[in-house]
Amino acid sequence: MKDAPLKTQQITQRFEDKKSQEYLQMGTKLEGRYLIEGILGRGGMGAVYIARDLRFTVKKHVAVKEMINQASDEETSARIIKNFEREANVLATVNHPAIPTIYDYFTLDTRSYLVMEWIKGKNLETIIEANQGFIAEQQVVTWALDICEVLHYLHTHTPEPIVFRDIKPANIMITPKNKIVLVDFGIAKTFQTGEKGTMIGTEGYSPPEQYRGKATPQVDIYAMGATLHHILTKSDPRTEPPFTFNERPIQRYNPHVSVELEAVINTALQYNAADRFPSANVMREALVSAARKTGLLINNNLDQVTQIYQERSPLWTFKCEDEVRGSPLYHEGTIYVGAYDNNLYALDASTGEFIWKYATEGGIAGKPTIYEEKLFFGSADQCVHAISSRSGNNIWTHKTDGSIFSSPYAAEQHIFIGSDDEHLYVLNTRTGRLAWRMNGGSKVRSSPLIVGDKVYFGTEGGEVYCVDFSGNTQWHTTAKRAFTASPHFANGVIYIPSLDGVLYAIDAKTGWIIWRFRMNKGSISTPITDANHVFLGATDGHMYCINIKSSQKAWSFPTEAQINGSPIFYKDAIYFGSTDSKIYSLEAKNGNLRWEYATKGPITGTPVIHEDILYIGSNDHHIYALPA
Repeated sequence: MKDAPLKTQQITQRFEDKKSQEYLQMGTKLEGRYLIEGILGRGGMGAVYIARDLRFTVKKHVAVKEMINQASDEETSARIIKNFEREANVLATVNHPAIPTIYDYFTLDTRSYLVMEWIKGKNLETIIEANQGFIAEQQVVTWALDICEVLHYLHTHTPEPIVFRDIKPANIMITPKNKIVLVDFGIAKTFQTGEKGTMIGTEGYSPPEQYRGKATPQVDIYAMGATLHHILTKSDPRTEPPFTFNERPIQRYNPHVSVELEAVINTALQYNAADRFPSANVMREALVSAARKTGLLINNNLDQVTQIYQERSPLWTFKCEDEVRGSPLYHEGTIYVGAYDNNLYALDASTGEFIWKYATEGGIAGKPTIYEEKLFFGSADQCVHAISSRSGNNIWTHKTDGSIFSSPYAAEQHIFIGSDDEHLYVLNTRTGRLAWRMNGGSKVRSSPLIVGDKVYFGTEGGEVYCVDFSGNTQWHTTAKRAFTASPHFANGVIYIPSLDGVLYAIDAKTGWIIWRFRMNKGSISTPITDANHVFLGATDGHMYCINIKSSQKAWSFPTEAQINGSPIFYKDAIYFGSTDSKIYSLEAKNGNLRWEYATKGPITGTPVIHEDILYIGSNDHHIYALPA
């Protein structure tokens, strides 16, 4: 009896080993051209891989869909091949940004392969499951409009209309730019009046006529209604009796959904096809009308649907082992960010997938910088670290005599960084050798700024220094309390706030104070400027906008707790985090709230935005990617 569990385990292992052998090994080359690098998804008849197209000298990744024909009889085998070829033929005839582009199609023995565009992002099913609350109505309307648009394209396709037949959250990808892409055209087919076939689709999302083998454009409209119902209620129709949406009204699950949107979805879900919207375009018009009535759409401007909703759903999140207090760095498709679990992480910016991590012996609070493919950052372990940006391997480490909370600045093949041992360090980027260091008289947590041949930085003793590249002091200015923030330079002026509650505008050449602006409390937030204003947060919980010429407040925006991180500009908007756990987006011209997103912990770092995606860390241990 003692041997039974082991025998069962061995049988299970043999089964798993056999199952795993069905999939291609990493490093396999197909047709001498497609190098398999990973698995995107698995199914009973094959897998979808990510591969590199070796024909290109630059890295070009593609998705390779595999179908393994394991049918024992010829009829079933022929039907499987026909369905797979149908997908290839459908994709070959379409050209739309919401449909993957097909590149190649071939068969090797019992395996057929479809090579297509690799769609970065997550499918809606994953997003629904990962979202702790309900996805905002405004966001759902945005996606619904895009789905209607691509369905209209398919249903009016020439020479023959195409019916997708399997609209559901799992087949709708959301890209990093918050656009939808339909995937898995395996059962899509051209529509011919009066044609019947076998029931193909997904139970719960498919309408009654699809069970009878009919596939008109109305089946896609019903499935879209079922998909929207699922997104808004988080009630999976696959677990409910079919055709019972009328017994499960949306507002019973989610009272925040407007009656106007619920009415549109109910029309799409009518049992009889004739009672639904006659086309995807008519459904889109109904959605637009509902958006106008609820205030989501103003002055017929469709772009406002995507701009004014007040909530965000992350495109991805990544959990670290401790708080993320520092700021992320974006570089060539990778996010680099340090955490208080003593690790610097490298993550895929599109998917949030882990690439590598580098371990130190202390928490990392600053923002890394990159120079000549090397990453530089400091740690509470008192060291400056230089590592490879590609592999995370250590290149050199320089020991100081204090913890490092300052972020490095790279210039002229040197790294400039402050330490709690009261010194500013200047290190050679290639060797880590000390070029020189300067005693600031107190802890240097301010990150240095290089302008021309001058170095500017603050100290915890309330001093702002300007030194040359040899470490000779050109001038220094004193405040009543610490300068923890980093200086900002614009048009010959250094802007830097102090914990004494004052923002100082200082002549960069002479150190003379041009003007002062007093806040309610101190600030450790590094300012930013546009042509006429300076923006910064303060520990009084406000984001300030100050007129550069008059030194008067233009506007301020209150949060619920102090603002430690720095704001950033992106497309006429200001983005920043607060220790009230929220990330905010404000209109730069007037401070009006565009949107906010709540994490589960204070935000002390500064966000970074690339191609409409905002990346930020939180003390809730997570890194977030949000549509900006």
